[in-house]
Amino acid sequence: MTRVFYASTLFGAMSLAAAIDAGHFGEGGRRLLIVSTNTAVPEVSTPLDQTPGFAALRSRFDEVRSWNELIAPLHPSDWKARIIEVPMMSRLISASLGLDTVEELVLESIAVPPARTIAGLVRDCPITVYSDGLMSYGPTRDPLPAEIFRRVTRLLHLDLVPGLRPLLLSEYGVPATTLSPESFLSVVGQVAGTAPDMMAGEAMILGQYLSSLDIVTPEEEHGLHEAMLRGLVARGHRSVVFKPHPAAGRRHTQLLRACADELGVRLVVAGESVPAEVCFAALRPALVVGCFSTGLVTASRYFGLEVATHGTSTVLERLSPYENSNRIPVTVVDALLPRLTADGALQAPPPVEISDLVGAVGYCMQSEAYPELRPVAEAFIAGHGVGRYFKRQRLGSIGLLPQGERPGTLGRIRRRLSRTLG
Repeated sequence: MTRVFYASTLFGAMSLAAAIDAGHFGEGGRRLLIVSTNTAVPEVSTPLDQTPGFAALRSRFDEVRSWNELIAPLHPSDWKARIIEVPMMSRLISASLGLDTVEELVLESIAVPPARTIAGLVRDCPITVYSDGLMSYGPTRDPLPAEIFRRVTRLLHLDLVPGLRPLLLSEYGVPATTLSPESFLSVVGQVAGTAPDMMAGEAMILGQYLSSLDIVTPEEEHGLHEAMLRGLVARGHRSVVFKPHPAAGRRHTQLLRACADELGVRLVVAGESVPAEVCFAALRPALVVGCFSTGLVTASRYFGLEVATHGTSTVLERLSPYENSNRIPVTVVDALLPRLTADGALQAPPPVEISDLVGAVGYCMQSEAYPELRPVAEAFIAGHGVGRYFKRQRLGSIGLLPQGERPGTLGRIRRRLSRTLG
């Protein structure tokens, strides 16, 4: 009997290790870990199982195999078998991985390749989906075929926002189970013990890859990083650690170094393969600032660090379409965490009932999948207005635009005539 696990990041592998240590996968049987590198150019990136921190996790698995090598030269995020190829590819993959009877398949980000591809090829077994950071609290990105969603038996997630229940996979009746914070922190400590020495800094900036996702331009993303750095300098910090996202490339680091030199600040760059949580454990920065990274929440929730966000208003405005799966993470961070201002102050957000806000936004993102949340959305919008978390066009399309803002029939006719007549 074999349990097949899949991970594409060290954060994901740490979550798996924590779940194994906490007994979520029982004892005995073979444990096979499939790893993949999903960056734009995987060939120039360090594979997950070759990063320094992975050594602390390796003992949990009997074997580690590379998905990139199995499907080379195809890209893991792009390739999926055509329907007519599935039976053949399923046999080939099973033979290559030495799979006889699969007891369970454990995946991250099941809505997209390569996890969805693996689910379609490793068949006839139950599926567990595990922590996807703050995205666990948002709707399932795309509808899943019955052959897959009927096999999903549970969602394992980190309890990042106490009291907030995940929307992910809930439309399929999948129960959610939290991962033990003690197990997760123990694993982080083990990885930190094997990570390369890191130079300390008074504060930390968490980079993302917003421009790669076409949320902002590369210049605008650099502008966000520079604004974070200037805000930290305004608070009196003279040494800052920059933690770039593994998929973001090196240009942001180079530009931020130039800004730091201009400001007379010592900028320390953490290794791309070192998880943010390992940096938190090893460096204990006085303040962690970022846009809407899950790392902001883990820093506050699990390490007791002061955190702040910057740039969420821009991202909320730019995210398109409204169903973009990053919407819930940026909404949660914007609604709960202090905001770093240009003069270095930390500005608390207005108080809000986060469960109602997430329910309302989640309904507006995927109204057909979560019809039971319509009353929550109606009540929230009636009490708070449209504000920064909703789009009038989206609300109009699902019949939730407040009464006073609904365009009348006469107004629509006039606008159409105006456009027709020039």
